[in-house]
Amino acid sequence: MKRKQVKDIITRMVAVVVASVMGTIGAGSIIGVELWKSASMAAILGVAIVLEGLARAYIADGKLDEAEINDAFGKANGKK
Repeated sequence: MKRKQVKDIITRMVAVVVASVMGTIGAGSIIGVELWKSASMAAILGVAIVLEGLARAYIADGKLDEAEINDAFGKANGKK
């Protein structure tokens, strides 16, 4: 994997965490869940979805191309 791909994956993971957390903070507070708990759960789930997609793509052929990386992040964004 190229250094550019690693940097891209890491920065996109940060974006997944932010997007996941922002969507659940309000819902968690409405039902009485502590802020840090709802944020942690959302972050872990968002990252897990992406990592699963990346792992499955890597298992298939032993490499990750741009389309596979985009597909994994698309799943975390609710697409595909």
